[in-house]
Amino acid sequence: MRLVECVPNFSEGRDLARIDEITNEIKGVEGVRLLDADPGKDTNRTVVTILGTPDEVIEAAFRAIRKAAEVIDMSKHSGAHARMGATDVCPFIPVSDMTMDDCAELARRLGRRVGDELGIPVYLYEYAASKPERRNLANIRAGEYEGLEAKLADPEWKPDFGPSKFNPGAGATVIGAREFLIAYNVNLNTRDTKVAREIAFTIREKGRLKRDKAGNIIRDADGKTVRENGLFKECKAVGWYMEDFGRAQVSINLTNYKVTPPHLVFDECERIAAEQGARVTGSELVGLIPIESLLESGRHYLRKMGKATGVPDSELVHTAVLSLGLSDLYEFEPDKKIIEFFMRRDDSLVGMTATHFTDVLSTDAPAPGGGSVAALCGALSGALTAMVGALTYGKKGYEEAFDEMERVGVEAQKIKDEFLADVDRDTDAFNRVMDAMRMKKKTDEEKAARAAAIEETTKEATLIPMNVLRRTKDAAELARVVAGKGNTNSISDAGVAALTARTAAEGAYLNVIINLPGIEDEKFKAEISKEAGEIRAEVVSHTEETVRLVEKALAAENQG
Repeated sequence: MRLVECVPNFSEGRDLARIDEITNEIKGVEGVRLLDADPGKDTNRTVVTILGTPDEVIEAAFRAIRKAAEVIDMSKHSGAHARMGATDVCPFIPVSDMTMDDCAELARRLGRRVGDELGIPVYLYEYAASKPERRNLANIRAGEYEGLEAKLADPEWKPDFGPSKFNPGAGATVIGAREFLIAYNVNLNTRDTKVAREIAFTIREKGRLKRDKAGNIIRDADGKTVRENGLFKECKAVGWYMEDFGRAQVSINLTNYKVTPPHLVFDECERIAAEQGARVTGSELVGLIPIESLLESGRHYLRKMGKATGVPDSELVHTAVLSLGLSDLYEFEPDKKIIEFFMRRDDSLVGMTATHFTDVLSTDAPAPGGGSVAALCGALSGALTAMVGALTYGKKGYEEAFDEMERVGVEAQKIKDEFLADVDRDTDAFNRVMDAMRMKKKTDEEKAARAAAIEETTKEATLIPMNVLRRTKDAAELARVVAGKGNTNSISDAGVAALTARTAAEGAYLNVIINLPGIEDEKFKAEISKEAGEIRAEVVSHTEETVRLVEKALAAENQG
């Protein structure tokens, strides 16, 4: 699922009724979750966190910005936080299957709409910035609301979208794209905040003030203080005392977990604490975290233990939670803390038990059907291949195959997950075709709209099994590797992996072909039909050879 986070900051933190009016606009958009609304009286500002699919998040953000412009009058606003608009800042953050470029484009789309439809001046910042000098939010917001009218009159500060005209009620809005921020704290077995501060000074990017042997602060020739850089970039940290838990803690903000992930910081905190005679007891995650961060942590600790990393995501998460001590202060609940789990749909087919799935499959319900079963066979192939790889890695006598089994295991887990996603994708695509067919068809306009919708959804319903078919080539090739180099005690499992890859290919092929007559685009039909036939033949031939190799090995073993 493509997921994006959006964190608009509204210049109202005291009037809860107004805040509710704004957040209710967000709640009214399907496909979006309102994760948090944190008002501050002193700052007179509310930070809102939205999560969802890209188009829906843009819609929710637009509605909220529109409502904020209606209920907030910036000419009467005061607060401790810097600000220049009713919606002061609105960043997009990539979460799942989204790049920073994707988020920058979302920022531009929203900015254009806000400028055109609401008449609010919009500036782009961070990764969406149109000019280097506009990358930094502080540069754009310099002078704040009170200096905005003069800024808009300066050609150098022409807005990226909207009019160069002062809007006294709404002010201006800054929209952009930035990395996901992980609020992450490391717990100590001491009340001594000096230990926590020492760790914070050592790990954070800005480090500490440099001192001489006498403890005096060192200054340069211009009288400016000199700093010693810390160990990690994109890392902010302080040390403090938690009275509720009777211990010191290192409070950390990781502003780009792809540069500095939690597990590297955790390991370093353990090392520094030990040097001071203290120890780390665990850590705490504040708010949500993208699953990829925990998956990488799980891989990190499995590697340290000399274990294979080609295991299911659930096992990687389990390893990460145990290794980082994320249940130290309170139980870590993946469904509530991992963004992708938090957003999981309740009606997912792959979330059913095997009994429930096969029961539904066996009824006269139009979906799920053969397309979903073909995808499930692909997932079973990937799972079996990963299993053989895991049973080979670390096994005496197979040392030369360790690296390849590690690679195969990781790749097999990935395609397994993709096939599983296709189980639901196939059924969803079929349901969209049915919805298109139920559209009105009384007038010529309605008939044309219906025909176009049927064409589009039928193409989509064809491409889902087509992608399953394409992926079966990878499944077949991975099965061949474990059949030839994997643990001989599991060679029959490798054979079944090849057979289920073939079944997935054959089933996906049939589901492609059955959809083609309903498509008008002859070029599309010809290209898909040709490619599907070629892939099917290739996978069938490849898997037949693999099964012959497996049967030959089994026969030799029986004779021996």
